[in-house]
Amino acid sequence: MPFSTLGLSVELCTPLAKLGYTTPTPVQLEAIPIVLTGRDLLAKAQTGTGKTAAFGLPMIDRLAGGGRRQPGSRAPRGLVLVPTRELAAQVHQSLVTYGAPFRMKVTTIIGGVSMGPQVQNLQRGTEILVATPGRLLDHMERRTVDLSKIEVLVLDEADRMLDMGFRPALRRIQAALPKRRQTLLFSATFSDEVVGLSAEYTHVPARVDVSAKTVVPTTVTHQVHPVGEGRKGDLLTHVLRTTGDDQALVFCKTKRGSNRVGEHLERAGVKAAVIHGNKSQGARTRALADFKAARVRVLVATDIAARGLDIAQLPLVVNYDLPLVAADYIHRVGRTGRAGLTGRAVSLVSPGDRELLRDIQKLLPAPVEQVVVDGFSAGADAAPDAPRAHRPGPRGRQGGRPSGRPGQPRSGGRSHRAPSRARA
Repeated sequence: MPFSTLGLSVELCTPLAKLGYTTPTPVQLEAIPIVLTGRDLLAKAQTGTGKTAAFGLPMIDRLAGGGRRQPGSRAPRGLVLVPTRELAAQVHQSLVTYGAPFRMKVTTIIGGVSMGPQVQNLQRGTEILVATPGRLLDHMERRTVDLSKIEVLVLDEADRMLDMGFRPALRRIQAALPKRRQTLLFSATFSDEVVGLSAEYTHVPARVDVSAKTVVPTTVTHQVHPVGEGRKGDLLTHVLRTTGDDQALVFCKTKRGSNRVGEHLERAGVKAAVIHGNKSQGARTRALADFKAARVRVLVATDIAARGLDIAQLPLVVNYDLPLVAADYIHRVGRTGRAGLTGRAVSLVSPGDRELLRDIQKLLPAPVEQVVVDGFSAGADAAPDAPRAHRPGPRGRQGGRPSGRPGQPRSGGRSHRAPSRARA
């Protein structure tokens, strides 16, 4: 079914084919006709399902054809709220591309950069505003943004905005918006908190749920490498070296941990970049650009910094640390195995990760494969619920201290595969 059958204007549909948009994704197929009617929407869709086009295309179509802008007004008519700077940049680029036939002006306001150029862009006028909640509040307090003409509000990745504590900010923003507007809320989950947020922001919304029973693509394989906490860095280097020149996205749970992992990889001769909340926006943008251009092989990130990253054909995701919330595992591994391509998700699991692994396993349709790498296992206790078996240490006795320099794989680093389901 082509996009033209969804009700989008000819001017908008014609360039889509040149962009490679031939067939709508499930969320686009269901959401676009609803948005075009002007009805509010609550949509559940995972990362990588095409949800930016699902709200962006019909929003642009409505704003371009509505003709409701008052003469001389420079205030935005569309507002897209997102949780992170990286996602804001991604959404901005997509909307600029979609809106090119109408010369639609799109402005982004995010933290970590100077407010001056943002104020100038707002003064020149814009049709659509893409913003992170914190920086939008800064502009509201300085009275450099006018939200009184907003016709369409989009809350993208609403679940993540709630996780990041943005609910008070969202309420302050809502108070500045017209009551008569269309609101589109997109989330990876329909948790009680998300449904409650929808009740505050929408009016009798249509519901769209395109999340499959299998919450991650079947093209992604999942492996667990048991390891002692002190050997994670060496095992990570070993995993990367056994995958050839493939690029990888490595997740850590803390900013400081991300820095340490990045430094370890650089010492081991693996070109790596690091992004997290304490990095300047310029540094984060450069790191992501270097990774996308393959100038950097490994990108090390925290969950918040990596939210919304759009990286094509990423073959490997490594969980250096397991996420504290099981649902974040789905977001992490959703960066690989996209568009029918195969991908790998590898987790380095220490003895203290038992409960976290159990929670993650409940979200997966099949048992996670346990792969014990010679010289790195912390023993049977480090492999949650793996069969207890004698595995000779590097010196021919169990528990022997591994030799070799940090970051170098040991000779004969064979893997023992033992599929096992973590017990509830």
